[in-house]
Amino acid sequence: MFKKSNKQQPLEINQKEISTIIGEGYTITGELQGSSVIRIEGKIIGDINVSEGVVLGENGIVEGNIITKSAIIYGRINGNINATQLEIKKTGLVNGDITTDTLEIELGAKYNGKLNMKKQEGQILAKAS
Repeated sequence: MFKKSNKQQPLEINQKEISTIIGEGYTITGELQGSSVIRIEGKIIGDINVSEGVVLGENGIVEGNIITKSAIIYGRINGNINATQLEIKKTGLVNGDITTDTLEIELGAKYNGKLNMKKQEGQILAKAS
């Protein structure tokens, strides 16, 4: 009756090169903007607007909002996330609202906030055969 695809699509961020790393022990205060993928192991106090993607490492902390295409959260964020694709890993903690097209939350991850799933144009929710 309903068909379910067993094939999982990998996040686009997994196929991109990380061009910037903010290492553990570093704290940056202010807005962070860029176009390529960034990995954050330190602390950011301010908003992040990166067009390609954000990887927040296990020791990474963000005190602000994230706007990006793809994000993988291993660390802690106190702020809202607006992303096309989002994964929250088991070590991740998100305190804030999420707006996304696709979301994957691993068992053990923590999320406190509102969720708004955007519908992609042309998306078929279920197709009867």
